[in-house]
Amino acid sequence: MSNEIYIVRHGQDEDNAHGILNGHRDTPLTKVGSKQAREIATKIEKARIVFDIILSSPLKRVYSTAQAIAENQSAKIEIEPLLIERDFGVMTGKPLASIIELCSPDVLETEHINYFLCPEGAETFPDLVKRGEKLLAELKKKYNDKKILLVTHGDIGKMIYAAYSKKEWRSVLRDFHFGNSEMLILSTEYRRNPHIFKIKQFNKSK
Repeated sequence: MSNEIYIVRHGQDEDNAHGILNGHRDTPLTKVGSKQAREIATKIEKARIVFDIILSSPLKRVYSTAQAIAENQSAKIEIEPLLIERDFGVMTGKPLASIIELCSPDVLETEHINYFLCPEGAETFPDLVKRGEKLLAELKKKYNDKKILLVTHGDIGKMIYAAYSKKEWRSVLRDFHFGNSEMLILSTEYRRNPHIFKIKQFNKSK
């Protein structure tokens, strides 16, 4: 028996809207972000996906997104610290547009986002994959054979998928964009593009 795991990224927050790298910064959803959260909640309800447990990052942009989804669910929200976003180190609070200037040559450029790899004080993507592996092991032990929703962030969300799929982290970063309030499923049937639902995006920030 195994878990059925879905991952939702938070709606647009104030840092996203202003092109700021947030990481552990705890800014709230914008009006757009709240609308995106309601939209994904409605899509989940219409698809008749019912969760046994909803786990949320402790940051308010994620918890507010989880609350919007939980309104249509009987499952309660629990805080899971392993779902917090990547620590961006010295890049925390910097403009998104400064990544190339401040972090080259240690940057992975993709169609949607430029990912900084190892600035001072930041978690690396291999670090995040290990965190994802730890989370998945804990879920299997604690919630075996349950339908689980993880509400989280962009970088850690993609690395949880990397940990599950065993795909190399660089490939996962390049393969697909994980936008605000979009939902992924951890399934062998969706190895190339694990999106279940996409949401209209108003920017391309982290």
